[in-house]
Amino acid sequence: MKALVVGEGAKEHAIVWKLAQSRHINRIYCCPGNAGIAEIAECLDVSPNNFSALIDFVKYEWVDLTIVGSEELISKGFVDTLEKEGCKALGPDRTAVQMMSSRVFAKNLMRLYRIPTAEYKVFTSYLHAQDYVRLKGAPIIIKPDGFSEENVFIASTVEEAINALRLIMKDRIFGDAGKRIIIEERLKGEELTFIILTDGKTIVPFTSLYKYKRIFNGDTGSNTAGMGAYSPVPTITKELETIIMGKIARPLLKALISEGIKYKGILYADLAVDEGRPYVFEFNCFFGDPETQTILPRLRTDFTDLALAIIEERLSDIDIEWRQEASLCIVVSSKGYPDKYQKGAVITGLEKIKAMKDTVVFHAGTSFRNKDIVASGGRVISITATGTDIRDAKIKAYTAVENIHFKGMHYRKDIGDNTF
Repeated sequence: MKALVVGEGAKEHAIVWKLAQSRHINRIYCCPGNAGIAEIAECLDVSPNNFSALIDFVKYEWVDLTIVGSEELISKGFVDTLEKEGCKALGPDRTAVQMMSSRVFAKNLMRLYRIPTAEYKVFTSYLHAQDYVRLKGAPIIIKPDGFSEENVFIASTVEEAINALRLIMKDRIFGDAGKRIIIEERLKGEELTFIILTDGKTIVPFTSLYKYKRIFNGDTGSNTAGMGAYSPVPTITKELETIIMGKIARPLLKALISEGIKYKGILYADLAVDEGRPYVFEFNCFFGDPETQTILPRLRTDFTDLALAIIEERLSDIDIEWRQEASLCIVVSSKGYPDKYQKGAVITGLEKIKAMKDTVVFHAGTSFRNKDIVASGGRVISITATGTDIRDAKIKAYTAVENIHFKGMHYRKDIGDNTF
């Protein structure tokens, strides 16, 4: 079989890496790819936004499976286009992406179908939103309608909340996403991510994960797309998994079917678990970063079998198996990320990690400059290690990171510490 992965980040690198281990796949393409992906796949010199060129390529090369990692392309309907042309593609279609593209849609859906979530109100008026914040007090969470993990404001004071309102609704730092905002209560309890799979008819548990979203140690500094993660979460018991599936996952599938939405793919539920009761913070419809890099090294089931089962609506026939090990991922970023960051620094030490057992590097913002690999993005590489437990995986991952060097590199030093 031939496979095409569309995207250029670390999650796409992890998908390509996993596909390369499949007994079904003998050739992998990636568009546009990056310096790390180029070592195991053929990177296409085609713009991912050129739908017609990519469709022609899929047809001409008889590509059997296309996996769309790019959030932008999924939102633009690339999966819909592939399916209309008779091509097998993994990823939600444009209708299903409402779960992500509009937080208001997702929150209203949860309220309508009684899926437990935080108390919230939606505002289009800056003045009314201000009045509500002063009434409710802090801590409180402010979110624009459009989804991004980097645009959530967790305000510890009323003044911080009102400043966030001004930035979103007046200054429009997130563009039209600021036309509607959600103000919601700050949920108590342990925060974690529970990942589920669905083919539109069947919904099954996948795995759990804890992600570090802040840029600096101790969960301080700006929100990011993620600076590290580990999997599985030790506190997710079989009993709690049963509650999550019964109170959140299955009601969500029922809600989507009732609304005429055929959702097929992976779904991340960011939860707060308070005294054994899970509440949804947000849903994520796309392959996550660093979630994908963290969980795929643990997956024993052939990823191609899993992808085809979702596409062909036979997920109920698949047994999902995991390695017993835990995994831990560290994201290495450029100086200044998530704001303005440096580019062009030469990366050294990558070859040393290839010889390390149970450790793999996934490239995100990298490119070639002559024979050198250089940092070309805010999030540069992810390093994932597996071990007998999270502590063992942490030791391996940080040992690997110590071999990497480039000017201005930054990473958190406390990934996994909250489990000890």
